[in-house]
Amino acid sequence: MFHEVKGWRPNILISGFFILAAIIIGCLFYVQVLQHKFYQAKALGQQSGFSEVFGSRGEVFLKNSKEYQNQEVKSLAINKDKWLVSAVPSNIEDKTSVAATLAPMISLSKEFIVNKLESSDSYVIIKKDVSSQELKNIKDFDQEGLALENIPSRYYPQGAMLSQVIGFFGGNNTGQYGIEGYYDDILKGKSGIKEEKRGLNVINSKAPVDLNGSDLYLTIDYNIQFQAEDLLKEARKKIDIDSGQIIVLAPDSGKILALANFPSFDVNKYSKEHDLEIFQNSAIQKLFEPGSVFKPFTMAMALQEGRVTKDSTFVDTGSVTIGPDTISNFNHEVYGKRDMSGILEKSINTGAVFLSQLISHQTFSNYLDTFGFSDKTGVDLQGEVYSENTILKNGSDFGFATASFGQGIEMTPIQLARSFSIFANGGKMVKPYIVDKISHGQDEQKTKPQISDQLISSKTASDVTTMLINVVERGFGDGAKIPGYYLAGKTGTAQVPFENKKGYYPDKTIQSFIGFGPALKPQFLILVKLDNPKVPKSSLSAVPIFKKLAQYIINYWQIPPDYDVVSGAK
Repeated sequence: MFHEVKGWRPNILISGFFILAAIIIGCLFYVQVLQHKFYQAKALGQQSGFSEVFGSRGEVFLKNSKEYQNQEVKSLAINKDKWLVSAVPSNIEDKTSVAATLAPMISLSKEFIVNKLESSDSYVIIKKDVSSQELKNIKDFDQEGLALENIPSRYYPQGAMLSQVIGFFGGNNTGQYGIEGYYDDILKGKSGIKEEKRGLNVINSKAPVDLNGSDLYLTIDYNIQFQAEDLLKEARKKIDIDSGQIIVLAPDSGKILALANFPSFDVNKYSKEHDLEIFQNSAIQKLFEPGSVFKPFTMAMALQEGRVTKDSTFVDTGSVTIGPDTISNFNHEVYGKRDMSGILEKSINTGAVFLSQLISHQTFSNYLDTFGFSDKTGVDLQGEVYSENTILKNGSDFGFATASFGQGIEMTPIQLARSFSIFANGGKMVKPYIVDKISHGQDEQKTKPQISDQLISSKTASDVTTMLINVVERGFGDGAKIPGYYLAGKTGTAQVPFENKKGYYPDKTIQSFIGFGPALKPQFLILVKLDNPKVPKSSLSAVPIFKKLAQYIINYWQIPPDYDVVSGAK
């Protein structure tokens, strides 16, 4: 019996071993094969986390305006990564040793870092704006409790150029002013969830590409914009302007080729500006009384209504009395008998009054609406303002008389430029716009020009254009004349009203010139507006600037002349 029992026990042990082995193999098969995905996900969950991320903000670019020119894309607003070093102090045991190693890497003192790491805060920033060299130094320093964080930021490569046009991406993560404000919803990226690995010392907040915002390409021509801004800076030096604006439009489409403001500011340092008024784009956000550049509109009203023809005449006595008030010409000049063109050539105030008195106040008011002076242009920039000119429309005979030559009526420079396109565009008005296309990956959305119906007849537009050519050829605007080309334009020297009471400053003026060329087939329209230049009239201030910019565009675009200068053949 002893031998039988002894043989039985090994068999039991061997059987138990095989059963145990089968159980272990079965468990391994269950875990590694049948439950592989579950445990893999659980393991990954211990190594990674999920956080909310936001797509990158769309960027803003501009090109030159003509296809045969250099088509290099210039950046106006781009995203530029910034890095910072942060720490969770409770996760760092030997703070002094870590500080000693880290200090020379990021150009800080050991004592400063130790002080940060001994903070009771759960999270501290050790250094912001880590330089590229410091980034290289620290990237391989793998220390628990330290993190190198990527912080997306906005950068404006052109500095102060187009500052009021672009606006800026503010500290509250929204676009403010200009394009950044108007197109904020299109530029900003979408939010999403991103998986992040744990245990790494680099935190990158970049989101998947499909969450990014759309890019914008502007109608602005870099070279024309540069010239316009440079001319305003020159005007500050030579004639001491307080401020100024230049607008260049393509009169057949409404594309804004330049929109310059002086003074400007460095968009990258916007937070250092104390006078918030500098952020305003005066071309679209400040009203002014235009003065004599408005006279072509009064002429168009009378022509369109059939009250005069281009051959009608008028006798100027130097002044006109309306009730208790008297209106005189600039410098009290007396011009005698003149045709309609002469009213614009010599900018005769009494001639404009004569025209306005041929039509009713209601008709005059209706034309203000027709010409777009009672509503916004709809330009794609944030904060556009306008005046309904209700005081004028409900006003007196004297109010309508002064409005005929641009006093007592207010508008923005962009409204004036838009309305003047009526003469350059055969009686139709264009809507100004500044974004040429919106791009998102392979998808592009081009802006389509918006052109009005016929607002005045093509004949009226042609007659006014002929008179505006005469202003440049033989009138007060002759300083704008460029040999070989017909240009159409009008001077304006306006008084500046007091802010809080009736009347005008005795020593302030707004001087302007607006025109287009070549007059018979316009390719550009330019408005030059100068605030309080220290010269008496626009022929000495705005006119020379218009000529320089027009000459630049003619040369730049290689526009063929209207006639041969040497032979005089036309």
